[in-house]
Amino acid sequence: MTVLFISTGEVVMLLFAVLMLFGPDRLPGFIRSLAKGIRTVKNAQADLTQQMLSEEPTAVKDIKDAVEDIKSEIEGVVPRKK
Repeated sequence: MTVLFISTGEVVMLLFAVLMLFGPDRLPGFIRSLAKGIRTVKNAQADLTQQMLSEEPTAVKDIKDAVEDIKSEIEGVVPRKK
């Protein structure tokens, strides 16, 4: 089994190393802190995505208006051939 390019053996070794570093007493607190950090990052990502989606129509309208202004300026300088 491979997840994120890490094999099962590597996952087992990583878990063993974490257990040795933090010990069985501090491991639950470490996992809770890690989960809280991951949750915070996910919430920040969701907030940022929501903000970008809510501002997108305004940004698109501003860009379209700018393009139309540039088109009208170009047409004023260079008349269209019929």
